Amino acid sequence: MQTTSKVIVLIGMMGTGKSTVGAHLAAETGYRLLDLDALIVEKAGCSIPMLFEDKGEAYFRDVESAVLAEALEVPGSILATGGGAVLRETNCREMLKYGWVVALTASVDEIIARVGEDKGRPLLAGGARARITALLEERKHAYDFAHVTIDTSGKSAEEVSAEILMHYRG
Repeated sequence: MQTTSKVIVLIGMMGTGKSTVGAHLAAETGYRLLDLDALIVEKAGCSIPMLFEDKGEAYFRDVESAVLAEALEVPGSILATGGGAVLRETNCREMLKYGWVVALTASVDEIIARVGEDKGRPLLAGGARARITALLEERKHAYDFAHVTIDTSGKSAEEVSAEILMHYRG
C-alpha cells in the first residue's frame, strides 16, 4: 500500500515494542519520534502512575485523548501511543484520519519478558501475567482497525522497523 500519510502511528499492548521500534523508525525515516506517554507526563506535570492514583483512569484517558489529537497534527512524525489509546473510538477515528496505523502484537511471554513487573505501569498492579492475559483478552479486537499488524515476538526492533517500512513504502 503506497501511502502519503505524514504520521506513522504505532498502536498495541504495552510491551509490544512501540517506543523501541518507533525510535528505529524515526532514525530510518528522519521523522520525529513522539511518545504519547512522555507527552502526557509533560502536559500533566506528573508521572502516569501518579496521574492514575490522583485523578483516576477516566481523567488520564481524557488527557490522553487531548494530547493524542495534538500529536497527530505534527507532520513527519512517528507516534508511539500508549496501549490504551485505542479504547476510545474517537481516538481510533483520529488516528486513521491523520495517520498510517501499525498495530504491534506480541505473545504474553514476550510482553512479560519485556515489561516484567514494571512498577511504572499502573495497569499491571496485581501480577503481570494475569493482568497482561486479561488485558489481551479485553482488547483482542481493539487494534483491528490498523492498516497493518505485525507480530514483534522474537524479532529485533530493526527487523520490525524494516517490515513496517516495507508496507509503508509499498
